[in-house]
Amino acid sequence: MIKKTFILLLSLLMLSSTSLFALTGRDIMEKVSDVNTAESTHSLVNLKLIDKNNAVSMRIIEMFVQKNSKNESRSLIIFHSPASVKNTRFLSIENKGRDNDQWIYLPALKRVRRIAASEGNKSFMGTDLTYNDMGARNVDADTHTLKGEKVLDERPCYLVQSIPKDLGAGQYSRRISWIDKERMIPLKMEMYDKEGKLIKIMRMENIKKIQGIWTPLATSMENVQTRHKTVITITKLVYNEKLPNGIFTTRFLQTGRL
Repeated sequence: MIKKTFILLLSLLMLSSTSLFALTGRDIMEKVSDVNTAESTHSLVNLKLIDKNNAVSMRIIEMFVQKNSKNESRSLIIFHSPASVKNTRFLSIENKGRDNDQWIYLPALKRVRRIAASEGNKSFMGTDLTYNDMGARNVDADTHTLKGEKVLDERPCYLVQSIPKDLGAGQYSRRISWIDKERMIPLKMEMYDKEGKLIKIMRMENIKKIQGIWTPLATSMENVQTRHKTVITITKLVYNEKLPNGIFTTRFLQTGRL
């Protein structure tokens, strides 16, 4: 009787411990947010735009990302080619608790234009990413729910659903993310429009460890409604490079000089 009671108590204790330390959807997304410990990122990127007829157009961009002491990020994108978009520059600054600040410099207009919050769901330079997609999204902006576990490309994943707390502000009604359990990075994400229909699928591939950080060197964003696709390939990447603060300013957007 004593032995049976001990086994029962041990089983209850193990069950309680498993429940106590089980990850929630929010826990998982916080880990995803924290996995990249780099203070800065400098990369050269090829963008391939593919329309529904398989016509292809290419862009080459340079990206600079820097985090501050509050873990807020600011990013700068410079277009190098083709000639029609060369020297276009885009700046995004994360603000926790409110909308990100974003500006774009268009050489044809020779001026910097602020991106209004109402423009957040518009396409960024003809790609399948919107202005909102280009800015960092705070974990607190969504309610995250662990929906189960699945295997994707032979990698065990957490399946997490993220729903905006402010349904009127978000461009998607929900997002479903496949999070690699070992590396804590997203391998796939489905985005649903305001009517609840699937609109985009993002996939991360060719994942390598660079300077100790798991990094997807290829990302695709496909709009399943328009049948348009953007493929993002990183050709050069350096973490923790010393970046001049002056490049993350509207003055640099305007002049291209420090």
